[in-house]
Amino acid sequence: MISRSVTSFQHSSDKLDGMKDFERELQELFDEVKMMIMMGNQNDAIDLLQANYEAVKERMNAGVRGIEEAATIDIIALGYMAIGDVKFVNALLDMLNEVVDSLKDDEPLLDSVLVHMGSMYSTLGKFEKSMSAYRRAIGNMESIYGKNSVFLITPILGMAKVLSSIGRTSKAVEFYHRAISLLESSRGAESEDLVIPLFGVGSLLLKEGKPVEAESPFLRIFDIYKKLYGENDGRVGLAMCSLAHVKCAVGDANEAISLYRKALQVITTSNYMALDDSIMEKMRIDLAELLHAVGRGKEGRELLEQCLMITEKYKGKEDPSSATHLINLATSHSRSKNYVEAERLLRTSLEIMGKTVGPDDQSITFPMLHLAVTLYHLKRDEEAEQLALEALHIREKAFGKDSLPVAEALDCLVSIQTRLKKDDEELLEQLTRVLSIQEREFGPEGEEVMITLKKVVFYLDKLGRKNEIFPLQKRLSALGMKFKQRIQH
Repeated sequence: MISRSVTSFQHSSDKLDGMKDFERELQELFDEVKMMIMMGNQNDAIDLLQANYEAVKERMNAGVRGIEEAATIDIIALGYMAIGDVKFVNALLDMLNEVVDSLKDDEPLLDSVLVHMGSMYSTLGKFEKSMSAYRRAIGNMESIYGKNSVFLITPILGMAKVLSSIGRTSKAVEFYHRAISLLESSRGAESEDLVIPLFGVGSLLLKEGKPVEAESPFLRIFDIYKKLYGENDGRVGLAMCSLAHVKCAVGDANEAISLYRKALQVITTSNYMALDDSIMEKMRIDLAELLHAVGRGKEGRELLEQCLMITEKYKGKEDPSSATHLINLATSHSRSKNYVEAERLLRTSLEIMGKTVGPDDQSITFPMLHLAVTLYHLKRDEEAEQLALEALHIREKAFGKDSLPVAEALDCLVSIQTRLKKDDEELLEQLTRVLSIQEREFGPEGEEVMITLKKVVFYLDKLGRKNEIFPLQKRLSALGMKFKQRIQH
């Protein structure tokens, strides 16, 4: 067992040299822990971290709570974060907070500790504490190095990321722009370091529904990569993918398709990513969806088939992700009214999911309902009804009887049972249940509510319950007017 622990330099005669030695020891400790984890020696890494934890705890119990203790706890917390022991990281951060709160702002290494704390708190989803750590780090650095220092970039980017996570978009954009300005003035307008904040700004603007503004930062990334690595580099392909998202958002589908195709070609031919990489897979699926949306279903299907073939080759035919691709392909065939092939694909996906997640897992109900609808189109209503009932029971058990997934399953079941000429009272009762769930989830003016109301009115009329129809028709009329106004605006 390795038990070397970081030593304190508190009584060093030369404090500056002692600080440098201490900082080097911390880095060596962290590097050693990372190497152990990488080599699969996690227990040795835990032993080493625990030895250091016991040493620092002993010093703290003796009343020593300086920057050395804070920096050591920081490195131990980073080590446990790498191992994935989130619970202990939380406890270490609480301990670290106590020490850091008592330290003066001009302590050496404090800024580094605060930045690490900001990052760890962000990873743990404790965004207020993360911002507090970053805020203090930025304030300290501005006091020591000035407001235009390159040292500020890391905490500024950290703060921007946290602000993005909690939905404070305009403030996050401000921080990203500040990082861009600092990098431009210190490293030039074509530095690769600009990619991270430019991507952050572009992604936020795209998310906020401002694709025209988002295009400029993504174009800059494209130009930076093209100039540094040439037009056939994989990074250029990734930049093209971002530009494709922009073109898609502004409604230029043909240009988006062209960019996606070029991006996939560049990344593939440059061997920048493995064919089965999740980013490559998402690009193919996004392009396939876009091709379907513009009526080029055959091309879209070819991409989905490619996804399935790659997954089967690299992960095996019974990998859970194969089921997802089979369902996507089935959806494509259903759009083209090729229900026989859709049925085959869905049955295969259900077989895979039955083995991987089990027959009663809620995730299996998605292809199950899809298959029920497919069988309905093939006029095999009894089989369709059985699948819809099974999906309904699984969802009731998983989500509760008054949940939205249950309403979806009930709606599907009603359509099938209508053609099976089931009892109208029973069908009306089920639709009333759907309506109640939808009103709670979407509000009384949701589009889904309006569609279900029409069905309820139809069955009330069929059953001769005229006195109940008038108030619902009045409500439908009002909803129809509001819906038209929404479309016009």
